[in-house]
Amino acid sequence: MTAPVFATLGCRLNAYETEAMKELAAQAGVQNAVVVNTCAVTAEAVRKAKQEIRKLARENPGASIIVTGCAAQTEPETFSAMSEVTKVVGNHEKMQADTWAGLRAPDLIGETEKVLVDDIMSVKETAGHLIDGFGRHRAYVQVQNGCDHRCTFCIIPYGRGNSRSVPAGVVIEQIKRLVDKGFNEVVLTGVDLTSWGADLPATPRLGDLVMRILRLVPDLPRLRISSIDSIEADENLMLAIATEPRLMPHLHLSLQHGDDMILKRMKRRHLRDDAIAFCEEARRLRPEIVFGADIIAGFPTETEDMFTNSLKLVEECGLTFLHVFPYSARKGTPAARMPAVKGPLIKERAARLRAAGDLALTAHLDTQVGLTRRVLTEGPRLGRTEGFAEVSFDTDQPEGSLMDVRIIGQASGRLLA
Repeated sequence: MTAPVFATLGCRLNAYETEAMKELAAQAGVQNAVVVNTCAVTAEAVRKAKQEIRKLARENPGASIIVTGCAAQTEPETFSAMSEVTKVVGNHEKMQADTWAGLRAPDLIGETEKVLVDDIMSVKETAGHLIDGFGRHRAYVQVQNGCDHRCTFCIIPYGRGNSRSVPAGVVIEQIKRLVDKGFNEVVLTGVDLTSWGADLPATPRLGDLVMRILRLVPDLPRLRISSIDSIEADENLMLAIATEPRLMPHLHLSLQHGDDMILKRMKRRHLRDDAIAFCEEARRLRPEIVFGADIIAGFPTETEDMFTNSLKLVEECGLTFLHVFPYSARKGTPAARMPAVKGPLIKERAARLRAAGDLALTAHLDTQVGLTRRVLTEGPRLGRTEGFAEVSFDTDQPEGSLMDVRIIGQASGRLLA
């Protein structure tokens, strides 16, 4: 018998949950199993999941193949139909100790139903798993899961369920433990982070949580927040951006497009002027702030003029780190029924957006040359600035440390120190 093999596809939240599953599997004594934590954000993500399952089955003959994650939640029949797959486990079930107690290979083979996936929309409580130390250099803390919004292109609410929040006191106690373990940076993660608190007593906002963490954990050197919906940024979050140097000056924005008509067809809650105004205000409050953004290329009905508005947004918002997604129809979403843009055109527009992102990143890195930056080391020769730019060192450095370094140049999307 051998310890389980885990494979993670998709987002940082999935990676966090894989760490939780490793602990649950170890406590339950699961052996000789392969666990694939899937992503469902695009049709390509589902295809890659199936490809990964087949590869891992070949590499681990005789092992039980357990498939979980968002694609398993939204398409259990797709994976249960694969001959390689032993068990399909839903997103809620994968976080339950009882589930893993029932997955002790080889006992699970032929003993139970192949699909263990319930209605994710019925889940009301927050996941109880807390990982003290995911990541060797920065720690990721899940404070929220699920999403109450229904963007027309997105399948994720059907994989994650409705929004639910981890109470502030639980979050703060976990962060205190992480600081005690020596972590110099904590990242708050969630599916729809700016909806944090809406389901809690007194309906606090994300900014309230950020300010409370910084006040009650004074020894935490760096706090970072992951992707946010800028239209939902609250007053205290903006205050923290303006006044709290321990809150890192880097925000990844869920923008998705730069054209108002497409944004309406996506059922987003902002218009292009809202995005531009947010970036201008955040930069006024914190001049050194750096923005990343998710942008979809080739959404149904997108004309060349509409696409050009997305291209323009890179400069108008001052975006630095672009995550470009070629539109991929997800069965069951309203956008999948809209008039599609031809595949080659989607690919070409995505390439143009990425090229614009590369130029923006290069321009930003040029502004850093000659400056001294505080860097968190992620490896012997790799670190990140407060603004999340990668930094390469020419000699080995102690991992997980905060150091002030002088930037002497840039190459291949990284700063040189």
